[in-house]
Amino acid sequence: MLSWLDYLFPNVMARLPEFFDSFVQTLVMVGVAGIISFVLACGFAVILILTQPHGLTPHAVVFNVLDKIVNTFRSIPFIILAAALVPITRAIVGTAIGTQGAIFPLVVGITPFFTRQIQSALAGVDAGFIEAAEAMGMGTGEIVFRIYLREAIPSIIRVSVITLVSLIGLTAIVGIVGGGGLGDFAIRYGYQRYMLDATYATIIVLVLLIGLIEWVGRLLVEISQH
Repeated sequence: MLSWLDYLFPNVMARLPEFFDSFVQTLVMVGVAGIISFVLACGFAVILILTQPHGLTPHAVVFNVLDKIVNTFRSIPFIILAAALVPITRAIVGTAIGTQGAIFPLVVGITPFFTRQIQSALAGVDAGFIEAAEAMGMGTGEIVFRIYLREAIPSIIRVSVITLVSLIGLTAIVGIVGGGGLGDFAIRYGYQRYMLDATYATIIVLVLLIGLIEWVGRLLVEISQH
């Protein structure tokens, strides 16, 4: 088995500890940035749903300002955004390179997309449930947690899987600006040094990782629907 891997991926096997460290860095970036962006996106999506016209607490100023901010950051290509955030990243975390320096731009880059995804999931909740909750005298907070978020769990899981897959793609891009992870490994060895087996190995690992995430997501959706 090892001789077969040595034959197919000689440069990767010669740098196996570094390849494994890069994989762990990717997991850390996806995990930490994913959790932070999920919390922020849920908050922003709830605010947008509540303050939109015909929402539970309509507020044109709050809705329009937050809506425009989300649209603005969504329209900036991530590689440009990551480069533009270097001074801010360095001021906040003390460095703009490595896993630590990659998390902040990843959060800023993925949260607007995640917000729209969760907003769409919440918007799909049957309006009849909301009307019934209001008729029962539920407050806004109760409606948010007991109706919107609870009823949208399957949809939120689905959009979270989509977002995690996109986030994995962003971790590869952030490797271009020294963010570490498998993207950085593939760029340094596969692209800059023409070690194509490093690129192929990275692709295989990322495809398997995405497949695992999608499988877990489908499993969680099935559980949430029973």
